[in-house]
Parts: sequence; structure tokens; C-alpha cells
Amino acid sequence: MRVVLTGGGTGGHIYPAVAVARQLESEDKTAEFLYIGGKKGLESKLVPQENIPFKSIEISGFKRKLSFDNVKTILRFLEAVKESRKMLKEFKPDVVVGTGGYVCGPVVYAAAKLGIPTIIHEQNAIPGLTNKFLSRYVDTVAVSFEGAEKAFSSAKNTIYTGNPRATTVQHANPERGFASLGIPKGSKVVLVVGGSRGAKAINDAMIEMAEQLKNLGEVHVVYVTGDGYYESTLQAIKERLGHIPSQLHVLPYVHNMPEVLAATSLIVNRAGASFLAEITSLGIPAILIPSPNVTNNHQEANARTLEKAGAARMLLEKDLTGITLFQNIEEVMKDEKVQRSMMEASKRLGKPDSASVLVAEMKRIATK
Repeated sequence: MRVVLTGGGTGGHIYPAVAVARQLESEDKTAEFLYIGGKKGLESKLVPQENIPFKSIEISGFKRKLSFDNVKTILRFLEAVKESRKMLKEFKPDVVVGTGGYVCGPVVYAAAKLGIPTIIHEQNAIPGLTNKFLSRYVDTVAVSFEGAEKAFSSAKNTIYTGNPRATTVQHANPERGFASLGIPKGSKVVLVVGGSRGAKAINDAMIEMAEQLKNLGEVHVVYVTGDGYYESTLQAIKERLGHIPSQLHVLPYVHNMPEVLAATSLIVNRAGASFLAEITSLGIPAILIPSPNVTNNHQEANARTLEKAGAARMLLEKDLTGITLFQNIEEVMKDEKVQRSMMEASKRLGKPDSASVLVAEMKRIATK
């Protein structure tokens, strides 16, 4: 099978596409791929690292307010459709899969107009503008959250697949996670992540609550700051306490996140869809602090889905302090009954077979 993948801007759009590629490779050793992304997007760096052939187009997103820039965006879109048609005709894919971001627009639209079977995958509880636009042209809309199908009333076909990133972490080895952290196997671990670049609000709260960590007993707290906050965080904690507490592990970045997640007892994180797919696949209780700086406030909608199911607690950034964060962590970690209940609820939401479900749909529409 020959597959064009497209999606970009953030890891949340890129990693699900990579997960689909890895799943299809495991089922079909002859599969061939082409990834079409933006010239300046994160995908231009990440995808070649995955050894997936990559080509780029120039594209930008619409402003939500009336703006002359939108006229330029329309012209770029039309030019990008033309470029995409040329790439598609040369590669001759059996199916085209879009996983979100502006770059999906011209690529998937061009494929649909050429009669190539197409799928878009929506990661969030609230769909983005690009996927809403494309939903009336594609053969199938796949959604990550059960019930999100109703947001695509004009689509020919919608299915609940979950997020393919759930499959990526399914078989992660917790022992390797403990070893990479230098923490004894079987320890209780609270993992705090502010996103790949970090988050100032979470960073400030972590510095404030550092002196309270001794009250958690034998629990290890791993804080992944993001490169930009690493040195300043270490310095601020040392100035505040005179030392780094023995149970606090401050890291700039984690390169083996699936293995670290497999060793985690509780996670504190933003509410990006791909990350939520990973933690529910593993059944990890969560304290979610949705970013208020995203389109349509979709992270809060994502977080409320887990909160309503009993898999997570949500703490809005406006209410985030060292005190409120520590209170939530302590309440979960000191009550095994609460931990078990959240873990079971998280696992019920998880869909570890997501990538195989999506690949099955790709094969179905490709051979129609």
C-alpha cells in the first residue's frame, strides 16, 4: 500500500501520523510512505528523523478575525493545492491520511478532488477549522473521543478510532523507565510535564511547592521543565530551600517518554489530545492543567472529558498555585482507593488498538 501522510504544526498532529505509519509497516512490509508537511512546521524536523520521506509546501492558517492576511492565505492555499496535486500524481497513493493542522487542508482537498481515498483524524474533543472544512470532502472522519462524531454532521462517514498514539505506548517497558530516571523499580512516581517547551505557570507552581514534597513520604516527583526553564528552575529551588530535595528529580527533557509513562503512578500535565491518548492507554490517573492559549479552548474540553469519566482532576491555570497543585497531588497519592478508581476509569477510556483500527479503515476505503 502507498500512503501519503499529512499533518503538522505541533507534535499532537505529527506523532499520530507516525504511529499510523509504524502500525501499517508492522502489517505490510511493502508499505511505502510520503509525508507532506509545511516548510516551517515542526514536522520538517521530526518526520525525517523517523526515516519517512518528506516533502513540503508553503501554507498558513486563517485568522479568526477579518484580516487582509486571509486574502494572502487563500492565495497560498490555492498554490499549495496545485503543488499537492503534482506531488500526489507523482507518488500515486492508495490513500491519503490527514492528522490535523493547516497543512492538511490543501493536501487532503487535492487528494479528494483527484478521487484518491481520504481520511482525516481529529484528535480533540472540539474539531479544528481545517478538519471541519475537509470533513465534507473526505471518505472518512476518524475521531479520538467517543461522541465527537456529532461535530461532523456533513461527513459521509465517521468512526471512533481513538488516537493512534495510544498504540505507541501500549508495550512500553516500565523497568526501563525506572532505570532511566535512577529511581528504584516499583517506586511511586508523580510525573509533572509542562509540554515539550515547558509552561511558566506550571514551573512557578512547582518551585512554590518544592518544600512540601517531604510530606509525600517515599513518593518520587519527576519534573520535566522543558529546556528553557531547566537552569532557572534548579536555581530557584536551591535559592528557596538551599538544596534540591532527594525525592525531586528535575529534568530538561525526556527522550523515552513511553517508558517513563509506564513507570508513572500519577501524571500532572497539559491536556493535549495525543498525551491523553497515551495516559489512558496505560491507565494513568491524571491532574490536568489545560493550556488557555489554544484554539477554541479545546484542551479544557479534552480535560473535562477525562474529568467527567473519573479518570482525572482538572485544575484551571487561573487557579493554579503551589498550594492547589500540592493539595491535588497529595489527595490522590495518599488514597489508594482514589488511585485505583481513577486508574480503572482511565483504562476504560483508553483505546490501545487505535492505530490498528485506523489502518483497517485505510485498507477498507483503499480497496473499495
